[in-house]
Amino acid sequence: MFIEQAINENNKFWKYLFGLLIIFGASFLGQLPMLAMILFQTTFKGKTYPTTDTELLHFFEPNLNLFLLLISYVVALGGIYFVVRFLHHQTLKSIITARKKMDWNRVLFSFSLWAIFTIVSTLITYYLNPSDFKINFQPIPFLILFIIGTLLIPIQTSVEELIFRGYLMQGFANLFKNKWLPLLLTSSIFGLLHLSNPEVSKLGNIIMVYYIGTGLLLGIMTLMDDGMELALGFHAANNLIGALLVTSDWSAFQTYSIFSDISEPEAGIDIIFPVIVIYPILLVIFGYKYKWSGWIKKMTERV
Repeated sequence: MFIEQAINENNKFWKYLFGLLIIFGASFLGQLPMLAMILFQTTFKGKTYPTTDTELLHFFEPNLNLFLLLISYVVALGGIYFVVRFLHHQTLKSIITARKKMDWNRVLFSFSLWAIFTIVSTLITYYLNPSDFKINFQPIPFLILFIIGTLLIPIQTSVEELIFRGYLMQGFANLFKNKWLPLLLTSSIFGLLHLSNPEVSKLGNIIMVYYIGTGLLLGIMTLMDDGMELALGFHAANNLIGALLVTSDWSAFQTYSIFSDISEPEAGIDIIFPVIVIYPILLVIFGYKYKWSGWIKKMTERV
């Protein structure tokens, strides 16, 4: 079983806390190129040092900014491997899946399903409210965005999944010896870490329903499927297709996407609708395809 793979008397919870410090340290090292370039621009080019997330997101040309933001996740991935392999003496696969090897077909199915939904729903929204968008497509910048996004966004989303649905979920299971509390804790922490996103200041705290709800979706997928391949595919599609399709002045990713959302954002039913309607439908689809059973037991049983 996925969670049980980490249950070991030598896997004390302090190791997970120490491991997180190492991973965050690796992530900080990955941010040094951006910091160095900011210091160069402010010291020698006369630019004003960014003091807010919004200023930071607009400091560099969008493709360069995206590259510098994402490169830290490459270093963080190395930190995760080091912690799992040498601090916990486990394989990286052990925090990904309980299967003998990673099931790439599951990753691809989840990615494709959510990518298709995202594309179709975006086009419908554009058709119904064309005045809310402007065409932002520029062939060469978009091609560069496509290359950067395809190479680095799946690494970014995989790092987040490895930390929350893999490393931390197993760590909390070691501490509490159950599944429901790790599910709730990792989902809540995942959501709360988005508090600094510019979307929160623009839309208000109601958007935390979406972030925490998404964390719950990914956690339920992982527990029910005995691995996080489905979560990896969903998360990659969500961020990559989103970055390629739509950007706005107030979103976390500033990109040369196809569309730019120029509407005045409002937090309404569109924030809650995916969590209470679309996500349950998605779980039913996965449950039917992969023959999930014993839902309550798999999410609440002791380990």
